[in-house]
Amino acid sequence: MPGFYGKYYYNLDSKGRTLIPPVFKEILSSNYSPRLVFVNDEFDNCLCAYPVDEWNKLMEKIKEMPQTSDAVKYYKRRVIGSAVECEIDKQGRVLIPSALREDAQLSNEIVLVGQGHKVEIWDKKKYEEVADPSRLDKEMIKGFKGELSGLGL
Repeated sequence: MPGFYGKYYYNLDSKGRTLIPPVFKEILSSNYSPRLVFVNDEFDNCLCAYPVDEWNKLMEKIKEMPQTSDAVKYYKRRVIGSAVECEIDKQGRVLIPSALREDAQLSNEIVLVGQGHKVEIWDKKKYEEVADPSRLDKEMIKGFKGELSGLGL
């Protein structure tokens, strides 16, 4: 099944709506329903949008995890507790709820970044900071290279 990839720069309108990139809409219409679940990312200051089917798979995984684990509790509070299902309108826009926009500190300039089974939504300035390789020191680069190599990438 094809996934979401690429990065797309968009704006939020005064109501908090943004366009969905045409390539993402095509993936949704071919493989999923036209509904997305928006959530806080567990650690980064961005949002994630999952097709409902992918979100349901994730929810099934969570059910099988130890519910007394502090990490699972944190994840449920931060991610699942923030979940809002949204539908794409006829103009190809989606309304990002205000609470989620505030949590991710989104300005009107945003970046939608495909992550395979989900899409990240970042404030443009924050995305440029976290995606800039010059912010990594030599030790971080060496560590990342080793870890990614060990994972087969």
